[in-house]
Amino acid sequence: MRDLTEAQVAAGHSVGIVCDSTTGGDFEERLFGQMKSSLALGIHRTPMQRHVGPGDLASAWRTYRIIKELRPDVLHGHGAKGGAYARLFGSLLRVSRFRVARLYSPHGGSLHYDENTATGKLFFALERFMGRFTDCLLFVSDYERRTYRRKVGEPPIPNSLVYNGLRAAEFEPVLTEPGAADLLYIGMMRDLKGPDIFIDALALAGTQLGRSISAVMIGDGDDLPRYHAQVKRLGLDSHVRFLPPMPARAAFALAELIVVPSRAEAMPYIVLETLAAGKPMIATAVGGIPEIFGTSSPALIRPDPHELGGKMREALADPDAYRKLMPDGADLKARFGADVMAAEIEKAYLAALGR
Repeated sequence: MRDLTEAQVAAGHSVGIVCDSTTGGDFEERLFGQMKSSLALGIHRTPMQRHVGPGDLASAWRTYRIIKELRPDVLHGHGAKGGAYARLFGSLLRVSRFRVARLYSPHGGSLHYDENTATGKLFFALERFMGRFTDCLLFVSDYERRTYRRKVGEPPIPNSLVYNGLRAAEFEPVLTEPGAADLLYIGMMRDLKGPDIFIDALALAGTQLGRSISAVMIGDGDDLPRYHAQVKRLGLDSHVRFLPPMPARAAFALAELIVVPSRAEAMPYIVLETLAAGKPMIATAVGGIPEIFGTSSPALIRPDPHELGGKMREALADPDAYRKLMPDGADLKARFGADVMAAEIEKAYLAALGR
């Protein structure tokens, strides 16, 4: 989101952000602080619960009042809740004879539901209904586009695939610090992202290599105490260091090899950031990740601790050989640059506005 807004501001657009205030911490607050002065429409944070619940009515009303005051030409909603708000409130503004383009980027969320369950059927029926209030769908991965078509149906409205993009500075190599750890996990501390898989695999790989493996785990979340307990139970206390959230490029310097053990993803920025920084990594073949590496990449695994442990052993046993398995940097920049992303999204905005 930050990369996109920076590119849009550089292109001369007036940009604002409306988002949840109950998630994130000091790190996210610092990022918002760095962005605030450049956003003509400001940053507006208000409580928005992730799941559907009784607080949604109050949340929706607060968010609508903010958006009505801003009177944007374009409302671009990200994720299920953001997408619902952008399309509903954009439609309400249209009733007031104010022209606003309504765009939606599905990011996991409701798409994770099983289409054969009652809950899944309800959410996907709602998605089909919301198509009436949508001017364009922007998918961040072909995986999500295929999932949407399978679970919701073929979109009856304009839609396109626009990959996430990184700024030019993020394609500069990050050097590993002296005395760095073997492995790094960076992300939310919740089972969906696989910290438990990472810890189990760490113990298995150490046994296979015949030596202790050091690791840094960076992130925050409600499940963090459980991962502390898992590390202690496996006797890894002296080999695993937990740190709070920090900028990704600062984290990359703390380890030789980055691991993304997620059980589900859309098009994770952390994978793009890692590869752009010239760091070798192991990732699970979920969501849009194979679109970054190539579906046949030997760096991809299933979200399974035994498979991950074996790949950790392989990568640490011969780091130079493993590094050669990473995608080409020039190709990554051509496909996943922020300038490419911003240009394609701007094109979709203008088309939705009829310009």
